[in-house]
Amino acid sequence: MEYTLTPIGYVHSMIKTRDQAPKQGTEGAPSAEISILPEYRDALDGMEPGSRLILLTWFHKSDRTYLRVHPRGNVNIPKRGVFSTRSPDRPNPIGLHEVTLTKISNLNLEVTPLEALDGTPVVDIKPAI
Repeated sequence: MEYTLTPIGYVHSMIKTRDQAPKQGTEGAPSAEISILPEYRDALDGMEPGSRLILLTWFHKSDRTYLRVHPRGNVNIPKRGVFSTRSPDRPNPIGLHEVTLTKISNLNLEVTPLEALDGTPVVDIKPAI
């Protein structure tokens, strides 16, 4: 079986490299903009500034061969399976980010905080519960 993910938009951020990215959004991540592709305009209906959202992203710069990693990249911590960590390097590098929607302008969503790299594909948006 083959599965396909289609980006609905892309992250525009001041974070350009993995070294610049905090491990979690709550660890000093900046605001970022999500540019939604025009064909998904109607999917934005009902979104309002102040809403808490879950962004699902595709970590396009991740290494998909890792099955074990040092948690948080700290070599002093023994390696563990990636499914017990939040490492971006994993078989299916799906990112999960809880953010606040601060502004909507046409097809652009301003969110905060977001630790994703500039150019990261966004594959879905859901309301946080």
